[in-house]
Amino acid sequence: MTAMPAQRPGRSKQDYGTPWDFIRAVQRRFGNIDVDLAARRDNAKAPRWIGPARNSLRVCWSRIYLRSLGWLNPPFDNIEPWAAKCAVETGLRIIMLTPASVGTNWFADHVHGRAWVLALSPRLTFEGHEDPFPKDCMLSLFGFGKPRFDLWRWK
Repeated sequence: MTAMPAQRPGRSKQDYGTPWDFIRAVQRRFGNIDVDLAARRDNAKAPRWIGPARNSLRVCWSRIYLRSLGWLNPPFDNIEPWAAKCAVETGLRIIMLTPASVGTNWFADHVHGRAWVLALSPRLTFEGHEDPFPKDCMLSLFGFGKPRFDLWRWK
């Protein structure tokens, strides 16, 4: 019997930046990202960004960034509040990167039937890592029309 890889929920680093080659692919497909909704100065993927000091979950994104394209790579150890916020914000388009956890409550409650979901292939290698992330990832696109599910071979 093969041992499963060690899982460390809540104890692993949560703030790895999205790789620039993937961001460039996202921008080629969807347009320039106007605001990074959960970033730090050293890993922001847009000219405007919301850092930890402002607590992005308490900011009304649609009022401040009306008609913008927002990027969101939330901490993977607590996706639910971010997915919930994406589902209720209107007036801007949001692209949220997460593990492809379609069996979770946050997916069922806040993404399924509300967003266009793109399963990603190949797997991403986050900044600061040499190997791909050990789980499949997906984009949940809010404000992009009819909810659906597709595969995106981004490379």
